[in-house]
Amino acid sequence: MDLLLSSIDIIARWDVIAALFIGSIGGVLVGALPGVGAAVAIAIMLPATFMLEPIVGLTALLGVYGSSMFGGAIPAILVNTPGTPVNALTTYDGFPMTQRGEARRALGLAYSASFFGGIFAILCLMIFAPVLAKVAPMFGAREIFLAALLGIVLVVVTHRGQVLAAGMLACFGIFLQTIGIEGSAYTQRFTFGQSWLQNGIDLIVVVLGLFAISQALVLFLDEDKNFPMPHVGKKGFFHTLLELRHFKRVATVGSGFGVICGMIPGVGEFMSQFMSYSYAQRTSKTPETFGKGNPEGLIASEAANNSVPPAAMVPLLALGIPGEELTAMMLSVFYVHNVIPGPALFANQMDFILALYICLILLNVIVVAFLFLATDTLMKVMLIPNRFLGMMIMTFSLIGVYSLRNSLTDIFVAAGFGVFGMILKRLDWPTSPVILGIVLGGLMEDKLRTAMARVRSPLEFIERPIAMVLFAMIVAAVGIHFYTLWRDTRTSKEEGK
Repeated sequence: MDLLLSSIDIIARWDVIAALFIGSIGGVLVGALPGVGAAVAIAIMLPATFMLEPIVGLTALLGVYGSSMFGGAIPAILVNTPGTPVNALTTYDGFPMTQRGEARRALGLAYSASFFGGIFAILCLMIFAPVLAKVAPMFGAREIFLAALLGIVLVVVTHRGQVLAAGMLACFGIFLQTIGIEGSAYTQRFTFGQSWLQNGIDLIVVVLGLFAISQALVLFLDEDKNFPMPHVGKKGFFHTLLELRHFKRVATVGSGFGVICGMIPGVGEFMSQFMSYSYAQRTSKTPETFGKGNPEGLIASEAANNSVPPAAMVPLLALGIPGEELTAMMLSVFYVHNVIPGPALFANQMDFILALYICLILLNVIVVAFLFLATDTLMKVMLIPNRFLGMMIMTFSLIGVYSLRNSLTDIFVAAGFGVFGMILKRLDWPTSPVILGIVLGGLMEDKLRTAMARVRSPLEFIERPIAMVLFAMIVAAVGIHFYTLWRDTRTSKEEGK
């Protein structure tokens, strides 16, 4: 009880509540804009959050992170265009329901499934928080190194069909974090005699370039989209929100998949959605209607993807290991304020962690209430012209880059990464491995240095139980990937015969 009261005291402040409202409603607006997404919004907000207290800045970022998928369901259901990439599966059954004249019902089910998934994940993690607090201190330098390496491996192998590209981009990210003056021996690495490289490549400059500026360039080049706007209205919304009780099995299992996948670095929303949707289809009494407007498919998709954000905070807070680009961006807020995620945070600041989860609960309540009142009005956000939107993103991005160190060099670096990010988008290559390579590469180097001072042989590095389990998971992930490649090659050869 004392822990709960202490957590409430942390967030019972006007600035925290204001940040929660701004982040939550802003995330819905960003999610409802096809082609923008939470990554762009968080990248633009990052420089501003550095001037705020950790709980205030993180609350605003969590608001955008957790609510963007709510907003992304609106264009996915109404105009068959997902607002965020993770809402793509929502179009399969959401848009056919709109075509049948059931737009209000589809939106109500999406909102209720998203709310259920988010609350389910938060409650699960709050229940298991004491266990995490006991397990986290068992992670030493070698365990954290292996966990970070596992995160890199999983990020790479989960990009099916793009493993080589993802691997190269992750290695490029690891290389970027080595540029500058090396911390232990104070020697210059890869500066090539250029003074502007001595301080290294700033993570936020790369983030703003790869995500925000690149998206602005894409919007400049794309044509404006003309969406037919179906009328939704508010009448009967509350009834559709309660309809979820008839699909509680699908919602619960989908949320469970989201929690499990969210806690595993590199897996995230897409895998949880696929598993949840496949389960719902296999166990449905009418599997042939999936993709044609089956409510179970819509619920499976939305419950799974909205239960991932709370779960993704576990490896970030307990080990300091982000699972994807959005949590990697949040990690920088911790570092700027000298709040280091990891075992010590769980052991010494459990009230801070619980306060973040309470904020996530409030976030879900605020978002559902806002959507209940403003869905019809919110649809007009989709009509903002692409070039105007791109100019706004570009302006805020360049202001954010310059405000970091008042450096024109940073603007040129960000612009370079913006062009690089646009090329990656046109090639349909992933950008997240670059960011995770930068973040996890530095962590891996630091922990490897610490661990090697106490280790005399490679076998001694993995002799402890947790280290052995993590090493086995790395070997298994790589082994399963190569087995899958061999099986697919063998199948294609047999079909060719």
